[in-house]
Amino acid sequence: MDALALLEAEKACRDLILAAADAVDQQAYETLVQLFTPDAVLVRPGGAELRGRAEILTSYASKDPNRLTHHLVCNHQVRVTPSGVAESRCKVLLYVSDLRQEVTSQGRLIDRKHQVGTIVDALVLTDAGWRIHRRNAWFDLFSSE
Repeated sequence: MDALALLEAEKACRDLILAAADAVDQQAYETLVQLFTPDAVLVRPGGAELRGRAEILTSYASKDPNRLTHHLVCNHQVRVTPSGVAESRCKVLLYVSDLRQEVTSQGRLIDRKHQVGTIVDALVLTDAGWRIHRRNAWFDLFSSE
């Protein structure tokens, strides 16, 4: 893999992870599951293991529709191998609010609890492009004030 191909693959992987975070924040769960391989495994914070697109979709679709989230993705590292496999590792700062909160000129009031987590993804190159094959997500820190 030449340097340009490597950079293009890394960008595609980063774009995939950002698209997944955006899909969660937009509550576009059908879009979210299409970013995973059909046999993907997602280990959520707390250790719940979801297997396959159907379980992932069921879990996310069961969330409170008034729960508003913003995932800020940072410190993103991607390592791509010539064999079409990659690892993505990033930090996530999670802010949460409620859609029933009054919208002011400053936006909605967020929950007092803020969380910082880590997401580690195993990515594979498929005919449809890069997809998440295994995701491990956990929280490292939180603030309640």
